[in-house]
Amino acid sequence: MITIERRSDGFSVLYNGTPLLGHAPGAPMAYVGRGSELVEMYRGNFDIQDRLSERVGLAEFEIDESGPRQRISLFGGRYRLDIALGEEDGRLSVEPTLSPAAGDGPRGAEPNRFWFRLPAEPGESVFGGGEQFSHLDLRGRRFPLWTSEQGVGRNKRTRVTWEADVADKAGGDYWWTFFPQATFASSRRYWMHADCPAYAALDFRDTDFHELEFWALPKRIFFGVGGSMLDLAKGVSALLGRQPEPPDWTHDGIVLGMQGGTAVCERRLRRAKARGVPVAGIWAQDWEGINMTGFGQRLRWNWEWDEERYPGLPAAMRRWRDEGVRFLGYANPYVAAGKPLFEEAASRGFLAKDRKGDDYRVDFGEFDAGIVDLTNPAAFEWYKSVIRKNLVDFGLSGWMADFGEYLPTDAVLFDGTPAMLAHNPWPAAWARLCHEAVAEAGEADEIVYFMRAGAAGSQRWCPNMWAGDQNVDWSEDDGLPSALTAALSLAVCGHGVHHSDIGGYTTLFGMRRTKELLLRWAEFSAFTPMMRSHEGNRPGDNWQFDSDDATLDALARLGRLFVALKPYRKAVLAQNAREGVAAMRPLFFHYESDPASFRIKDQYLLGRDLLVAPVMEEGAVTRPVYLPGGEEWVHLWTGTRYGGGRYALSAPMGEPPVFWRSGSDWATLFSGLPRAADL
Repeated sequence: MITIERRSDGFSVLYNGTPLLGHAPGAPMAYVGRGSELVEMYRGNFDIQDRLSERVGLAEFEIDESGPRQRISLFGGRYRLDIALGEEDGRLSVEPTLSPAAGDGPRGAEPNRFWFRLPAEPGESVFGGGEQFSHLDLRGRRFPLWTSEQGVGRNKRTRVTWEADVADKAGGDYWWTFFPQATFASSRRYWMHADCPAYAALDFRDTDFHELEFWALPKRIFFGVGGSMLDLAKGVSALLGRQPEPPDWTHDGIVLGMQGGTAVCERRLRRAKARGVPVAGIWAQDWEGINMTGFGQRLRWNWEWDEERYPGLPAAMRRWRDEGVRFLGYANPYVAAGKPLFEEAASRGFLAKDRKGDDYRVDFGEFDAGIVDLTNPAAFEWYKSVIRKNLVDFGLSGWMADFGEYLPTDAVLFDGTPAMLAHNPWPAAWARLCHEAVAEAGEADEIVYFMRAGAAGSQRWCPNMWAGDQNVDWSEDDGLPSALTAALSLAVCGHGVHHSDIGGYTTLFGMRRTKELLLRWAEFSAFTPMMRSHEGNRPGDNWQFDSDDATLDALARLGRLFVALKPYRKAVLAQNAREGVAAMRPLFFHYESDPASFRIKDQYLLGRDLLVAPVMEEGAVTRPVYLPGGEEWVHLWTGTRYGGGRYALSAPMGEPPVFWRSGSDWATLFSGLPRAADL
């Protein structure tokens, strides 16, 4: 299974016949060096620069195949890196160890920068990197991996990004993401995952090699090979974990985002249902109170029911649940300064500290909050009890488990882990806390929480990702199209349950959500694992689900379509829970023999049998569609049959181009969908 092919001047490491590592004196497999980072944080936005003082290529090598594990030793200058090769559960494990520095180097000058180069081919495509919003194929670019705010605009050539940078250093760039992950899959039919909590970067700019950069030595680097791109996705999820099936009720309609109190929710629910909207839930993020800021309406950040804003909520939740409508809330792993939870956590020593030993207060924009120190077992258990009592036992059927990406790099943590190493894994710890609170209450089959921030391991602890805070616009980098790119990138990285805010969220710098955008986003969401709307950070500036009767009527039709798809969607999500194959899939999961499948990021497969081409351009009434060959495709709305090829198809509002495979076992269901939507 593991083969080392020696050459006079180097070697190659193959796993199941696939070359994964290569070395020659002029092209070393590994480099070691030293650097010192400069980190500037402002409200979850990080500017990270590296002052590199040393980079040494480890050009010399020795190979030892005498023991139970094959070992490669690499040398350069005063550095030596020993690499043990092994096989674990059908994948290659590469375990690097840094030997003590040789020679007369300065004391305390151990390397803290590491680079590994993997062989590449000119026509190769690579995918992954966690949740990437701008690019699906990562080739030709470098992707720093650091969890942060995703950025507003995320394209330095746009006005919105410039304005966000000027206002809050928040404009971001193409690689900014809530969910970075040192994982990728290659069209050469292999995948790689690095077990390393530190800042990292995946660099795919060179035609001959991929370079992996880490600011700490990875514990292990895993590789898997497979006969197909689908096999690779299964391999990644087998390593990192798989999500359970979502609760059954999440398939029964739209979760409507609304705010303002019990009476407001009641009134808006009645109006939606009167127009025929199938409502599975009310999601009210302000269930625990509000805090008005210059950004817009924010929350109180003291995670318990606000009886004044939501009088009679427990009785209302029971009444709504009796008619099939669940109530969902909001929480995050921070507590607002001056509020009861903050005071309790501070008094018990459960908050992360600053360098002076005081409770660290993070600026969240016109208010400060403390960081519950999740490395402290007592603090972890305390906060889990807060979530259990105030959310689960209170009767919420779910919540937005927000944030997770703000841990400052200069925070001092209970267990002594440097914050630079705790920062990237922090969202997974937050996910585990929510998972345990729900599981210990015996409510895993009834409660859904959804997160924007993630890390390797979130696959195991987070049942549902949402794409975060897209702009209320059509931009490729940060609007409606970016939510699809995010889902497909995560599909490669082992996370298979994903959805987005219908209509987007970020409403700044003159952006306003239009009726057209809301309804096109709803069309897209009808073919995802969950339909959920959001008012946005400035609700008064945005078109809402009930801004007029025509919008409600359109949502009712799309909601009926979503409900009618329930049997198929449940089967798709059951496969994800069983095999780790995402619900929303890039075309190359099933059509990799078609080179075009690797270049398409504005279409996707929902399961094996539905091809969805959402309308993502303002004012469009037609859109180009590519149908993979070797299939007969049935147009959902007209029943017209198409072979593989490129088409320009009509796309009226409410009827995005969607196709099902002729001969599918679900043909009867699919053929009846238009009728079900129009009932």
